[in-house]
Amino acid sequence: MALERGITGVRVEDFADRVTKTLAGGRSWTATGEVRLQRVGARDPYDFTIYLATPRTRDELCGDAAAGEVDEYTSCRNGPSVVLNVARWVHGVPRYGASLGTYRSYMINHETGHALGHHHELCPGPGRKAPVMEQQTLGLHGCVANGWPIVRGKRLSGAPGQYNDPVPAP
Repeated sequence: MALERGITGVRVEDFADRVTKTLAGGRSWTATGEVRLQRVGARDPYDFTIYLATPRTRDELCGDAAAGEVDEYTSCRNGPSVVLNVARWVHGVPRYGASLGTYRSYMINHETGHALGHHHELCPGPGRKAPVMEQQTLGLHGCVANGWPIVRGKRLSGAPGQYNDPVPAP
């Protein structure tokens, strides 16, 4: 895990602790028994790194800046980089309908899900919990906010796909 230098108001220890506890929890990816995640030292081999980055650095790490694009709103996974946007970490998103803690769990699990090979999914129906791989940052499409891939002991999923929701202006 890495916290961008210059970010204030978020302690690296608190961020690392939240990520570790989320991914080790009984409702996260490890609960399926199909994957094991382990936090390693800076010099140890790793599959991916989870970053907390400013919106501008998010664009650089996600490859948008190199493509001449500006997002500065969402989080992403780009190769071995799982990038969480500090603006979303601190403020969440409007109309999410759940606590900031739930949103943070969603951020961690959604982007880590991409690192584990999962793709975007659609809402399974109005009033149902959103799959963690639904792009909940951009809209819930009738679903209820959800930060976890495992619900009641089973992987919650929706049909493959994504909505054509616009990314809000930075």
